Amino acid sequence: MNVNPHIGSSLEDFLEEEGRLEEATAIVIKRVLAWPIDQAMKQQRLSKAEMARRMKTSRSPLDRLPDPAHTAVTLYTMTHAAAVLGKRLRLDLVDAPGAE
Repeated sequence: MNVNPHIGSSLEDFLEEEGRLEEATAIVIKRVLAWPIDQAMKQQRLSKAEMARRMKTSRSPLDRLPDPAHTAVTLYTMTHAAAVLGKRLRLDLVDAPGAE
């Protein structure tokens, strides 16, 4: 009988075992931060072109915001986009599970 060693473990445990936890965490954090920026743009009826103009940048950084393949979007870009929308970016640092 073939017993799956991952039965009963968490997704976080599995990703850590596979060496992909940090990558997955970065993607999730980016999506969590990018989604309200996208929603605020829609609510304020701002196109990417207008948002880029207000940020004094090209559309490229805005195109990378929701793209999970681009996890290296800078905090500056995120905070600047939020500020243009009349918002503030807030982050929180917490202890990792098992950290003492």
